[in-house]
Amino acid sequence: MNDHSAAIEVRELRKIYGSQAAVDGLTLRVPRGCFYGFLGPNGAGKTTTIRMLMGLAPPTSGEIEILGLPMPEGGLEIKQRIGLVPDETLLFDLLTGAEYLEFVGRMYRLERRLARERTRELLALFQLDGEPGKLIADYSKGMRKRLAMAASLIHRPDLFLMDEPFEGVDAVGARLMKDILLDQVRRGATVFLTSHVLEVVERLCDRVAIIHRGRLVMDAAMADLRAGDQTLEEIFVRAVGAERAVETLDWL
Repeated sequence: MNDHSAAIEVRELRKIYGSQAAVDGLTLRVPRGCFYGFLGPNGAGKTTTIRMLMGLAPPTSGEIEILGLPMPEGGLEIKQRIGLVPDETLLFDLLTGAEYLEFVGRMYRLERRLARERTRELLALFQLDGEPGKLIADYSKGMRKRLAMAASLIHRPDLFLMDEPFEGVDAVGARLMKDILLDQVRRGATVFLTSHVLEVVERLCDRVAIIHRGRLVMDAAMADLRAGDQTLEEIFVRAVGAERAVETLDWL
């Protein structure tokens, strides 16, 4: 393993469903210790890309290297070193939050005592310890997102893959999650996230890529984008070719 390698490197990545290319020749490099925003309109291929990085969807062609290890050959070691917050929070609804976190900790081979200790600390940190007997099935969407993020942290991963992590989370919860992620980047971890909330990306990210119709249309340092006179929203709209005026209805 090369510790000087990128956190994520993909080359000519493609995923084809039938005759449709969801991801079409994607090449990008995410440096280690970076807060990286991966943007695109609905259907652009963001979630498909993250699913391939997670090992949940095999690519049709192309190469993926994560933390210096090739996928799928290094898949087991890679999965032990990444934290996942998928778009659809794939949680076990018939467990309590504590049972789920302890289970995840044990899956990552934490000793039982340590898994329980970290579970208690994470539930308190994410303000999920008020109703210890509550099943995940009865959690709100925001609570599910906070629990998924807590689970992604329990083994102190080197890389976070996060698909819309702030969706459905209230302002207080989102602020807490942002602060935690910034702390993780400061300690040397890498965060790779998708989000439709461009103001959040503009505030948090060091680097931003934009994908459109499965292809990379922009990859730039946020500092360079901030040096211009356009907001990230204006840059995004231009990059995906949506600058034309929106039509209105006469009766509206």
